[in-house]
Order: sequence, then structure tokens, then C-alpha cells
Amino acid sequence: MNIDRRGAIGIGVAALSSLSFAPLGAAAPSARKPNIVFIMADDLGYADLSCYGRQDYRTPAVDRLAREGVRLTQAYANSPVCSATRIALMTGRYQYRLRAGLEEPLTPASSYGLPPEQPTLPSLLRNTGYHTSLIGKWHMGALPDYGPLKSGYDEFWGIRGGGVDYFSHAALGQADLWDNDRPVAEVGYLTDLIGQRALDMIERRSAEKDPFFLSLHFTAPHWPWEGPEDAAVSERLSKDKTLSALAHFDGGDMATYAAMVVRMDYQIGRILDLLDRKGIADNTIVIFTSDNGGERFSNVWPFTGRKGELLEGGIRIPAVVRWPGKIPAGSVSEQVTISMDWLPTLLGAAGVNLPMDALSDGINIMPSLSGKSGAVDRTLYWRYLNFDQQACRMGNWKYLKILNEEFLFDVVADPLERANLKARYPAIFAQLTASYHSWNREMLPLDPKAFTHGFSGKEMADHFGVKSPVMHSGTID
Repeated sequence: MNIDRRGAIGIGVAALSSLSFAPLGAAAPSARKPNIVFIMADDLGYADLSCYGRQDYRTPAVDRLAREGVRLTQAYANSPVCSATRIALMTGRYQYRLRAGLEEPLTPASSYGLPPEQPTLPSLLRNTGYHTSLIGKWHMGALPDYGPLKSGYDEFWGIRGGGVDYFSHAALGQADLWDNDRPVAEVGYLTDLIGQRALDMIERRSAEKDPFFLSLHFTAPHWPWEGPEDAAVSERLSKDKTLSALAHFDGGDMATYAAMVVRMDYQIGRILDLLDRKGIADNTIVIFTSDNGGERFSNVWPFTGRKGELLEGGIRIPAVVRWPGKIPAGSVSEQVTISMDWLPTLLGAAGVNLPMDALSDGINIMPSLSGKSGAVDRTLYWRYLNFDQQACRMGNWKYLKILNEEFLFDVVADPLERANLKARYPAIFAQLTASYHSWNREMLPLDPKAFTHGFSGKEMADHFGVKSPVMHSGTID
């Protein structure tokens, strides 16, 4: 079913959710369930990998995944900021169904978080025999009420907040590095420490009979802009305990950004090599993606927009999946997908049926990725408190609202979102806006007191004239 300028046919969220129940693409019942390594970068733009077009540096490890698996060209984040996307990823649902998901993002002062009673991807996998680990960034609520060990993970090593210095592992003067629920102090560049912890975990679990699920959530390339040789930058920033110093608006450059991404890719390469040495690569699903669109030094071509915006550059993300023997090597998929799809997709791959208390707004995309079925047409929705942003993607069409301005784009023909077609195709515009408002009535209402993030002209010259109340004191995203 193609939606073109002669008509648009939407598929409702409820109908799509029903597709996630059958464990399509699952391993045979007699086979060992696949291990899963889910790698998430932080603020990585759509074209920040050489396999997506980045020219000034190379990312050979992720490029290898693309050669040996599938590269998705129409993958979206559930939100243009961090914690909201992570909540959707964990629950398989629109984040707007949970109060914590209304925060854009969660702040250190917030009392909200991912409720421990909420079924999650790791808890559902753990219930079927998986060992579950989170290494890296959590950012879904603070102790004592919230945390990885309360939401389905057997073990955790990493940071709980939105971002820390890569060398001091602190934010706003407070250390934020944890081994399970115990604060720890370690020396080293955070990307390297996260990578080594992942290697240690895989080394231990590869000898066990039970499959493992590893959430490997790097903090790179999130600010502060510090490569592995930039300890002196860390020392300068650490003298200032304010958020403005950590957000590092007076630093960074293309070379530093390259160093941050390349170092993360290097650690991913070490992990792929270890899977090979242990003889478990063929039975391990490896996914690489990002939590939202790119930030200051990102390449988002051919899109416009950045993190905190519902323009394509703020929500279109890279996504690569490798599953030897299941997904054709070197393939490219135009399946439209979103972060919350990974819960039904990975449960399906593991042969797990979704229980009734864990209904998903996402769908199982593995049949499409494996070539067993064609791409599934669907309708996706976003909203964002800052500038009252709204968006709906239906087929090639996208409805976008920013403040009082409304747009209709064909984002396949016009990825830059330049040609506003709402007056030329009023019926399609009306259908998308009606679909958006129908969906929005099913979500929690916006909370005007919720925190919301966005850049202003004071911080970024290309946002001149923007006076958004952003980056409130004490907030990290």
C-alpha cells in the first residue's frame, strides 16, 4: 500500500500493535535463543557514520555491521531528546503514555522516572531466561525510586544521569559512575571504560548456557567535547561546576567530534572481534543506532534540524542490524521504523510472545529486515513541548507544526523539508492533521510545567532570533 499525492491511507496504532504479538523471525524452538547486543550512541546524527556518508573520518566497525547486515534509511527516534526515547525503547510504547515521558528530558531534580512495575524489554527477556545487562547510560530516573536493577536488568555499570565529563565522570560537581547501585571511582576515558566493561561481560556470559541481552549505551558523542587525548579540556571544565561549562558551548570542533565517534567505533570493533573469537557471532543479533538526531557538530544530511526539533534532522537516525543467516548481508531497508519497534522485534526474534500487560505501540520489523515480507506501511506520531511542535509521518507524507505554522512535506522527494504542499494537497493535509489529533487524544496531555529543551540564538548562531527558554539551570540532556 503506497500513499501518494492521489490519496493517503493510514494504518491506526491499534492495528499496528496487533502485528507485534506473533514472534515472527524467531529462532526455531529447538535452537538456542540468540544473544542480543543493542548498541546506542548518544546524539549521533543520521550521517555521522561513514556508511551513511560521513567523509572526514571512517567508522570501520559499524561499516562492517552494515556490510554483514542491513542498513536502515528510514529509522526514527521516538523523541528528539534522550530520556523520552529511552523510555519508548524500554517499554515499546509511545513515551507520552507515561508521565516521565513528558519530560524533555528528565532532569536531576525530577521526581519522575520509569516505573519499576512497567514491563520492559529487559524484564520480558529476563522472564524467558536471558541474562540482562546495561552498560553505559541509564537516564530514566534516580535512586531510590528508579534504576536499571528495578526495571529488568540483572546488572548495571555506568551513569544514571544525562551526561558526565569523560575523564572525571562527574556532572555539576557530582560524581555519577555506578557499579549496580554502588557509586564507584575509576580512572580513564569513559568510552573506553564502557567498552571494556562490555568486553568483560561478554567474556563471562559466553561460557554460560543462557543467552544474554546487553544494552550497550555509550555516552559518546554527547558533550562535553572531549576526545581520548583531551584530559586538559576536562581539567578546565571541571573548575566550573555549572551546566553551561558541561554543555561546553565554548568548545569543540570537527576534529574533536571525529575523535569521539572514532573511539566509540573502535570499542565496537573490539566487541565484534570478541564475538568472533568466542564463536558466538553467528547466534548474536547486533544492533547499532542513536537515541535522537544530531547535535552541534553532527552531519544530518540530507535533512535539516537538530536535536530538540521535529524536523527530520532531529529525529531521523542511523540504524544497522546484523543477524547472520537471518538478515541478508549488505542489504538496505526502506522500512519506516521507530525506537519503540525494537521491543516487539527483539522479543519476536527470541520467540517471546508479548503478554497482555505489555502491549506495544511498535511493530516487529524483523520479517521486513529478513526479506520474508515487504516493508509495512505505517503512521507515526511525535509531539514536543518546546515551540508546540507536532508531527505525523504517513507514507511519504509528513505533517509538521512549529508554533502557529503548519506544513505538509513529501519527505522522500524533499528530505530538506522546503516545499510546503499543504495548499496544493488539502485533502492529504486534512487527513494527516486529523490522524494526529485522533492519536494525541489517546496520550497523556502535555504538562506545561514539564521541562523541555531546545537551542536558542544565544547558544547557536544558526538559531538567531530564537529566544526559547532552554537549558534551565541544573538540567542535563
